[in-house]
Amino acid sequence: MRITDLLSKEVMLMSLQATTKEAAIDEMIASLKSNGKINDEVLFKEAIMNREAQSSTGVGEGIAMPHAKTKAVNEPTVVFAKSEKGLDYDSLDGQPAHLFFMIAA
Repeated sequence: MRITDLLSKEVMLMSLQATTKEAAIDEMIASLKSNGKINDEVLFKEAIMNREAQSSTGVGEGIAMPHAKTKAVNEPTVVFAKSEKGLDYDSLDGQPAHLFFMIAA
């Protein structure tokens, strides 16, 4: 499988409206749910937040990669989202995140 097999235009968010980490997660999850990529947004968010509790997935350089593997996923998907203003994502380098890659497996 190639990364291009996991990216689909319909789930991309080119203008993320969120201003907080949790709101960004919610917005990306909503895109997954509305496009049929997940079947249970509550279960999927729980898995994402459990992963975030272990260590932030804000890897630095303006990039965050929240991810989870759960039975809530219908189809493995990567949501790309972009925030022009950036937001505090508890990134490892302390800088705001602008590019997001949410991995649903």
